Amino acid sequence: MRNPLQEQLLKAGLAKKSQATQAVREQNKQRQAKNPQAPSAEQAEAERARAEKVERDRALEAQRKAQARAHELRAQIQQIVEQGKVKRKGEIAYRFDDGEAIRTVYVDTALRAQLASGALAIVRHGEDYELVPRAVAEKVRERDAAMVVLDHGASKTAPAEPLSEDDAYYAQFQVPDDLVW
Repeated sequence: MRNPLQEQLLKAGLAKKSQATQAVREQNKQRQAKNPQAPSAEQAEAERARAEKVERDRALEAQRKAQARAHELRAQIQQIVEQGKVKRKGEIAYRFDDGEAIRTVYVDTALRAQLASGALAIVRHGEDYELVPRAVAEKVRERDAAMVVLDHGASKTAPAEPLSEDDAYYAQFQVPDDLVW
């Protein structure tokens, strides 16, 4: 059975019957060939471009997931701090360092004592700082340790590093944690 296009070409005199039968034989050989033909250069280039696109898409998706996870962690920290913050009151300036800057929060004597003992911690909350109980500070630390600015209780549980000669000498002098600057 012939192709309708072949029939039209034969009627129009643009092709011979032998050419049509030869084309049919070629098509049958290609369909029944056991050895697949080697891909052409264009096919190889198209396959390589498709593989590159898949890899780029995979990398972009991983980046989007990482950004979404970071955004989710920031939102969780925001919510944890909002729910667990301790109301600040008082007129005593409690100074602490945040990186290379010295910051101040105003507290009363009870809050100051709790900060010094490690019962309370200071966490970064947007552009400001909040006082939170130690349990809340641990939840924040699990999500992002850089958000916890001051936690005297964590330094007690940290493993002791070997002291240098100078550190060993100065260790005999006790320095209070609640030193007012």
